[in-house]
Amino acid sequence: MPLLKKRLWTAFVILLACSLALLFILPYVYLILTSLKPSAEAVSSPPSFWPSTFSIENYQNMFNYLPMGTYFFNSLLTAGASTALSVFLGALAAYGLSRFSSATGRIFLLFTLVIRMVPMISIAIPMYMIVKNIGLIDTQLALILVYTAINVPFAIWLMIGFFDSIPKEYDEAARVDGCGWFSSFLRIILPVSLPGLATTAIFTFMLAWNDFLISLLMTSTMAKTATVGISEFLTAYNLDLGPMTAAAVSFSLPVMIFSFFVQRYIVSGMTLGAVKE
Repeated sequence: MPLLKKRLWTAFVILLACSLALLFILPYVYLILTSLKPSAEAVSSPPSFWPSTFSIENYQNMFNYLPMGTYFFNSLLTAGASTALSVFLGALAAYGLSRFSSATGRIFLLFTLVIRMVPMISIAIPMYMIVKNIGLIDTQLALILVYTAINVPFAIWLMIGFFDSIPKEYDEAARVDGCGWFSSFLRIILPVSLPGLATTAIFTFMLAWNDFLISLLMTSTMAKTATVGISEFLTAYNLDLGPMTAAAVSFSLPVMIFSFFVQRYIVSGMTLGAVKE
C-alpha cells in the first residue's frame, strides 16, 4: 500500500510538472508557428493555431521593413561587452570583499544590495541626463557603461558566495609560490571559480540582452537594440504581426537554446555558491 501511494504521488507530481511546463511553453510554440504563417494569415480573424502552409515570408519582411540585423548586432555587442566588464569588475570586488572582510567592506556590500534593489524606472532619467551631458546619447558605449553600472552590484553579490566557498589555503599556497594577490586571483582563483563566473555571465548577459527601458531612453537610431526595434512593428495605425513574431523568435530562440546547453553550469555554479567548505 505505501508503495502504491508513492507511485501515485510520483505520477501526480510528473503530471503537474508537465501541465505547468505545457502552460508556459504553449504561448511560445504559438509564437513560432505564427512567425511561419503567411503574412496575411498571421493577422487573420479568428486566429488559427496551426499554419495552413509554412512560409518564411515574415522573416524576409522582418529585414525589409526595419534594419533588424543592425539592431541584433547592437544588442549582441552591448550585452556582450557589458557582461565581460560586469563579471570582471564584480569578480575583483567580490574577491576583495571575500578575502579582506572588514566593517567597511560589509557596509559597501550592503550599499551595493541597496543600489540593486532600487527600481530601474527611478534611476533611468538621472542616467539619461548624465549620458546626455557627456555627449554619449545614441551610442553603443553609453549602453555598455549603463548596463555595466547596473549589473556590477548583481555580479558582486552573486560572485562573493562563490569566492567564500573556495578555501583560503589556495591563496596562501599561491603566495608561497611567489604570486601576488592579483596574480593568484587571475591564475588560481578564477580558474577554480569558472562555474560561478559562467553563472554570473549568463545572468548578467540576459539582463542586458532583454533590456527595453534603458535602450529606449538612451538610443534613437544608430545604437538601437533589438528589443526596441521589435516594438517598432507596432504603431498607432498598423500592426505588422507577422514580421514582429519573426523578430521575436529570432531574438529569443538562440538565447533559449544557449541557456539549455549551459544550464549545467548554472546548476553547478549555484551549488558552488551555496556550499561553503
